[in-house]
Amino acid sequence: MPRIPPDMLSQSARRAHTGPYRAAVVPAIARAALVLSSEVAGLVADASGEIARFDAEVGAQLAPFAGILLRSESASSSLIEHLSSGAKAIAVAELGDTSKRNATEIVGNVAAMRAAIELADHLDAAAILAMHRALLENVEPQIAGKWREQQVWVGGSSVGPHQADYVPPHQRHVPTLMDDLVTFVGRHDLPPVVSAAVAHAQFETIHPFPDGNGRTGRALIHSILRSRGLTRSVTVPVSAGLLSDTSAYFGTLTAYRHGDPFAIIREVCLASERAVINGRRLVADLHQARARWADVVVARKDAAAWRLADLLLRQPVVDTATISRELGITANNTPRTIAPLVAAGVLEEFTGFSRNRLWQASEVLTALDAFAARAGRRT
Repeated sequence: MPRIPPDMLSQSARRAHTGPYRAAVVPAIARAALVLSSEVAGLVADASGEIARFDAEVGAQLAPFAGILLRSESASSSLIEHLSSGAKAIAVAELGDTSKRNATEIVGNVAAMRAAIELADHLDAAAILAMHRALLENVEPQIAGKWREQQVWVGGSSVGPHQADYVPPHQRHVPTLMDDLVTFVGRHDLPPVVSAAVAHAQFETIHPFPDGNGRTGRALIHSILRSRGLTRSVTVPVSAGLLSDTSAYFGTLTAYRHGDPFAIIREVCLASERAVINGRRLVADLHQARARWADVVVARKDAAAWRLADLLLRQPVVDTATISRELGITANNTPRTIAPLVAAGVLEEFTGFSRNRLWQASEVLTALDAFAARAGRRT
């Protein structure tokens, strides 16, 4: 958080933030023993089964739901950090519009999540730095992809760490602790969900970056699930499950710092099951929209309009450049491709411009906003 210069502080504030403070001493976990109770082992088995089934169900479908689930997870992870934005603003930001900072940061989270999936087979310190770089390179390039070189703290005030809720370890310990975390991630004696939950909690405890720790740490969950083979095709929106009760989620991180690793394991298991339920609802809503389009759009069976309809399921706001690139057609042919969808009410132009026009698929945007609303409900 930004620091206030000492000469701007009152005498009482200077006194409160003078002298030594306690930073956390974080134990190594690379070879830590972890014995699950029958209750926790049962939760892990149930959550693992639900994640694997959802991945198989959605991954086997021809419709491009993987991208939309990844974006939904990124938006939920950002919302945990109080970065909120509607589906439309996020989709517009993905086309390069940087006028809305929250949407731009969420697009950075999408990039970090993609990096987490792409680097899952090579999950080391460099991969984690790459995730962070993808997250923040467009909004905070000066810190993107670099371990922190200063003390940070959670809660309290922006003056200093003396009254903080949690003070992570001194920055000189970060590289060693992250190497230890990477060694833990490479273990195969624990179920993937357990490895992901504990690694996430350890990551948040180390707090290796000046900013973006929560979003990078939740991306790490997906990298581990993919590297261990529990997911193969889609991103299960775990953050959407955590979002339903963020107080409980943050409470489990506090419990972990006090020596209880099982609370975060339970929370990730329950969040995964909530996420699968919500994700299935989203996929069903998108299926329903696509089926309706098949009834109302008038076009030849081989027309590019149908490929555009499929594109809209993962890119609900489009411009001519995107349509041309994704469908492999010339810019001159895009009006003919768009026309049947506009006539059927599937697409609508919303800028009113004669140039740089944008079209939206309102039904997809509505489904995404409904997903976010369900994720935000406390249970």
